[in-house]
Amino acid sequence: MHAFSSLALPAPFLANLASLGYQEMTAIQAAGLPAVLSGRDLIAQAKTGSGKTATFGIGLLQKLNPRYFGIQALVLCPTRELADQVANELRRLARHLDNVKVLTLCGGVPMGPQIGSLEHGAHIVVGTPGRIQDHLYRQTLDLSHIGTLVLDEADRMVDMGFVDDIGRIVEACPARRQTLLFSATYPDSIRRIAAPFLRDPLEIKVESQHSASRIEQRFYEVTNEDRNAAVAEVLRHYRPTSALAFCNTKIHCRELVAQLQEAGFSALALYGELDQRDRDETLVRFANRSVTVLVATDVAARGLDIQTLDMVINVDVSRDTEVHVHRIGRTGRGSDKGMAISLGSPSDRKWVKLIEEYQGGPVRWFERDTLTDADASPLLPPMRTLNIAAGKKEKLRPGDILGALTGDGGLGSGQVGKINVFDFQSFVAIDRNVADQAFQRLSAAKIKGRQFKMRWLGETG
Repeated sequence: MHAFSSLALPAPFLANLASLGYQEMTAIQAAGLPAVLSGRDLIAQAKTGSGKTATFGIGLLQKLNPRYFGIQALVLCPTRELADQVANELRRLARHLDNVKVLTLCGGVPMGPQIGSLEHGAHIVVGTPGRIQDHLYRQTLDLSHIGTLVLDEADRMVDMGFVDDIGRIVEACPARRQTLLFSATYPDSIRRIAAPFLRDPLEIKVESQHSASRIEQRFYEVTNEDRNAAVAEVLRHYRPTSALAFCNTKIHCRELVAQLQEAGFSALALYGELDQRDRDETLVRFANRSVTVLVATDVAARGLDIQTLDMVINVDVSRDTEVHVHRIGRTGRGSDKGMAISLGSPSDRKWVKLIEEYQGGPVRWFERDTLTDADASPLLPPMRTLNIAAGKKEKLRPGDILGALTGDGGLGSGQVGKINVFDFQSFVAIDRNVADQAFQRLSAAKIKGRQFKMRWLGETG
């Protein structure tokens, strides 16, 4: 294994990495970081969760000049969720540096505050191509001093139609810069688009197979007509706390969620056309274990970082083997074990054959009649989400909410789950068994000396 301490980094940088738990490099970090630190361009094929953020983050921070308040690095991401995650990780990686400002510029939020933040200056911008392009058009963003340009999840940005935006953004950057491109898949279409952006890049590919000891794959034969009914059978049999179900189209997503909700399951859909508020609420509820099943398309699910995921269900078999591998890799993270269920109809056999060729062995088929409903009780998520009508703009912090819940609310800290504070509202997961009594006590109490409106998100059952 390669230790981070073997890298030619300043002692404070290495000490910060150690404090964050960065000891041994992942495969992509070991393969890519020496080249990145030497200033070379990079094309890296690697999946989410492989450690790619630190690969480019350490590289761009190493050459940053904190005393110069101009934008020195730009990271392009396909979605706001991924941009937020990347920005937060960069802030953690930069803790040893004084006053490094990381700014996110994404769509779905007003332009005004972003323009104000840019006027105050920033060192690193993380954003989505559409919104970055908007700022360039308005001349509110200056990319003329960029030293590092990162294209994160380039394949998804291309899938989402951002090719022209990316081209215009690259033109606004200096010719003398380092460009780092990361992509879970690297088809010829990406290669052609990326070629003009990169200068003698090092190409690395991190093995994308998943260990069978961590992720158990099972295939069940279904007909196209009863595919959705089979999803309910899988859920009743395995009873996962959190399952991510993939459909190939947004229409199928909506149909499946409607049927699952009708059958008594806690399920929500995630697809491209959701407005930002609905998307935020959906992701918060799924990540904090207030919803059992998230039904999503591949594009919508890109950039999700859900740490604990019991199960992935391929409701539709993907026609791209690398997408299949990418999907199932969302379960069994770290030391956790995961389960990946795929529902295949006779017409899917050719796609399953491609998966078998890719993984170098046959998949395991199981009889559908082995899916039994042993426990007839409803499959309820362990938590419920409380929405508080106040957020960062009211100077509310997670600690204030936790203090109110464990104080006046009478809860133990173990009965409070994830707390998410946005600009104007906050969400907190509360153990389903004590949720109603906590709500009553908290409604009569004050948070930071004030009473705020509160409601349960979604079903109150």
